[in-house]
Amino acid sequence: MKFSWKAYVRSDAFSSFMSSLMAIIVGLFIGFLVLLVSNPSQAVRGFGAILFGGLTDMKNLGQVFYFATPIIMTGLSFGFANKTGLFNIGAAGQFIVGAYAAVYVGVKWTSLPGHAHWMVALMAALLAGALWGLVPGILKAYFNVNEVIACIMMNYIGMYTVNYMVVKTVFDSLRNQSLRVAATAVIPKAGLDKLFITGNSPSSVNAGIFIAILAGIVIYVVLDKTRFGYELKACGYNRDAARYAGINEKRSIVLSMAIAGALAGLGGALLYLAGAGKSIEVVDVLAIEGFNGIPVALLGLSHPLGILLSGIFVAYLTVGGFNMQLYNFVPQVIEIIIAVIIYFSAFALLLKGFIQAYLKKKDRPLEEAKALAADAGSTEKGGGVE
Repeated sequence: MKFSWKAYVRSDAFSSFMSSLMAIIVGLFIGFLVLLVSNPSQAVRGFGAILFGGLTDMKNLGQVFYFATPIIMTGLSFGFANKTGLFNIGAAGQFIVGAYAAVYVGVKWTSLPGHAHWMVALMAALLAGALWGLVPGILKAYFNVNEVIACIMMNYIGMYTVNYMVVKTVFDSLRNQSLRVAATAVIPKAGLDKLFITGNSPSSVNAGIFIAILAGIVIYVVLDKTRFGYELKACGYNRDAARYAGINEKRSIVLSMAIAGALAGLGGALLYLAGAGKSIEVVDVLAIEGFNGIPVALLGLSHPLGILLSGIFVAYLTVGGFNMQLYNFVPQVIEIIIAVIIYFSAFALLLKGFIQAYLKKKDRPLEEAKALAADAGSTEKGGGVE
């Protein structure tokens, strides 16, 4: 089939891409204005650090993939649930519960051989996250409890339960956080530490980024290429119609939330088994990675492949923000810029609707002309036959 640019410009994929791109451009522009107001003499250099800081050396580029890994997973968690008609705001609880399961296995199960150790730790996180997502799924499916309320409650239950379990099982009292996992529980670098290195300082990136990319591809295939995914989306679009079509909507809701929880839990494992020295801190604060996944999913319009790209983009801005401090900007400025982009990404779906309406309006005269020509041709043909 011959590729047509005209057909692509009028496609849903193009309007989705343009809506997200417009949100990013507007967000960056407002971010530049913030820099201009706070420090006019260094605004251009500071903005340049944001745009190109992640490319200044190989270590920074590796850090982009390191920071992207957990938010890609929580973004997939939110996006998957959203595609099936559910609002999973419980990724923070699912994330930290999965992280604890991975750390517990990494600290306690040292008898596991070689690569089996980190693989089992990842599986433990996946199952723990699925269990934490399963609860609001059951409440929604069988008791009609709003999943947003159930997920918020599960976030806090998860946070306080993990704090308690860390203190009771894997606590380092000197640092007020969990113990470091065994070396065999650390996700392999897969040669990335030798590739993304500057001087003698390697980045923290590891094979976790490959797992996140693979998860995105698997979710895409499941949602768009399988009967199971079709049933989940059909239930999300119209639960009553799906039930009349023979789809078990209760099973779909429960499985959707369980899968979403599993993705978030796996994200927690990928962060705390990365070997970057990060441990679970015993603090009364929800995991920020769980909430950062929401704007990543919004910016990617809940499409698995879009989430992969938007997760890397947000991580790229984060790394650029570190370099911005060289020009006398406080690091909180990058948080303002990311927040602005996130705010405008929430309008991506609205922008997409405007773009599609504009393209349809533009095509309407051509379609009407073609219809008139077809009617005239059929009339002439009919007259000739008579």
